[in-house]
Parts: sequence; structure tokens; C-alpha cells
Amino acid sequence: MSIKVQEVSKIYGKQKALDNLSFEINQGEIVGFLGPNGAGKSTMMKIITGYIPQTSGLVEVNALDVSKDSLEIRKQIGYLPEHNPLYLEMYVKEYLNHVASIYKLGNRKAKRIAEIIDLTGLGDEQNKKIASLSKGYRQRVGIAQALIHDPKVLILDEPTTGLDPNQLLEIRKLIINIGREKTVMLSTHIMQEVEACCQRVLIVNKGKLAADRKIDFLSAVKSSPMVEVEFASEVSIELLQQLNDVVQLIELGSKRFTFVSKKDIRKSIFEFAVAKNLVILEMKSKAQNLEDIFHELTV
Repeated sequence: MSIKVQEVSKIYGKQKALDNLSFEINQGEIVGFLGPNGAGKSTMMKIITGYIPQTSGLVEVNALDVSKDSLEIRKQIGYLPEHNPLYLEMYVKEYLNHVASIYKLGNRKAKRIAEIIDLTGLGDEQNKKIASLSKGYRQRVGIAQALIHDPKVLILDEPTTGLDPNQLLEIRKLIINIGREKTVMLSTHIMQEVEACCQRVLIVNKGKLAADRKIDFLSAVKSSPMVEVEFASEVSIELLQQLNDVVQLIELGSKRFTFVSKKDIRKSIFEFAVAKNLVILEMKSKAQNLEDIFHELTV
């Protein structure tokens, strides 16, 4: 287990940024961390990386408690914040040399810098000032500094924000390449980004976990009929899960659900409701759109 988050809350004054949030990320996974602005994504990442403490709950990285072993954990984590903090007046190689010195790489420093420059595709830019680089190359430098000490876990907060389509594709390829050897937690609110890079998706909303799904679920959504149903009274999700041919059941409230299925199951839902004495107030087909799912889980 690379990352374990158990019943974590974070309170700023009267505002609860995280509300009893729990999830786990296994070693070698690339996991997308989705949510609208203000959902608590960056707060959670800052807690995992030891930048701020949680108000309550447990956070472990590689079986180490963030509250007790913060310095040791920072050796095992690479972190790219949402606002990439670079020294713009420094040259690329000079900056990476500076970061490597902070991590005390010693006689491994020169070799490691060369490896990271090659891995992140900064070879032609290494002798340029960071201030002269495009947004895409600045993001590469940010990822390079996060990788310089060869961490086991990589935390990337909105790494593709503001990139043009070509830069976006290049950073995606880089993340996939890195993910072959490391655990990667990737924050974004772009569904396509998760599809392209990740094996699993965590969706948070208002500080709570709204969904934890394998990425093949998102792929299935695109090609599967969806039906939204509102019942007259509260229905348990466990009861509705007895219905056949359902790929995924999304709880929108105690009375509203979206059924993602292998075929048109409107007739089956009606017959199931009659058999279970459930009253349906509304049933409607939904557009097969990933953004709709995200919206339903985060409104």
C-alpha cells in the first residue's frame, strides 16, 4: 500500500475542507483525483506530502504516519504543486542541481540530473533560463524537480492546466512513462485526462469521496445506456443492485439513481419496481457523456 487515507478531516476556522475522507492507493497505480474547484483536492495532497497537518484522521505513505514521520516521508514523495514554484532567473540544469543538493544526493547528483533531463525531455532546454521556457517545458522542469531524488510516490496537482494540445499530449506520455515504475496520484478536473493516463479514478466533492472507480468503468459509460430514475420514497442501493445487466449504479440521493447498463433496461427497472413495491416518479434516458457523470456526482 503506497497511500492510505483514513477518516481524514481538515477544518479552516468554520470551513470544513475535508470531511471524513478515506481511500487507498496501491503501489504502482496511476490514480486520477477529480473534483470541482474547492472540492478539497489540493488540501488532501498537501496533507499527504506533509505541507499541512490534518485536523483528524490517519494518513500513511508506504506504511509511515505523515504526522510522525514527515521528514522520512518527504524523501519518498515527489510533489508538483498546482502553481509550479520555480526560480525563473535560474537555468534549467542549475535549478535541478540546486534541488539535488537540497536532497543531498552527493556523488550521485550529476548522474541523476542527467537521467532526469533525459527522462523529462529537457535536453535541448537544460542551458536555458526557466523564464524563457514555454508553459509546457516549465511543467517538465516541475516534474523533473519532483523526480530528482527518485521518490517512490509522485503527487501531481493539476500538471496539465494551461497547456496547448501538443504540450498536453507530451506531458500525458511523460506521466504514463513515469507510472510504469512509481505510484502516481494525479489531480485534475478534466475527465479525458484521467482516461488517457490513469487506471483508477477518485472523485471528491465538498470534502467527501463521491466515487472510487476503475478506469474501465468510465470507458464502459461511453458505450452503455444510462437511465436516471426517481422513486417516490427512499430506496437502498443494495436493493437496486439486485437488478441484472447493471454495469454501474450511481446514487444521486436517497431517491434518485443513475443506472449504467449493458442494454436498455427501462422495462426491467419498471418490472423490478413493481415486484418490490417501489413507486417510480420519473424515468428518463441520459446522454452517454462522462461529463454528465462528473456533474451528477459533484453538484
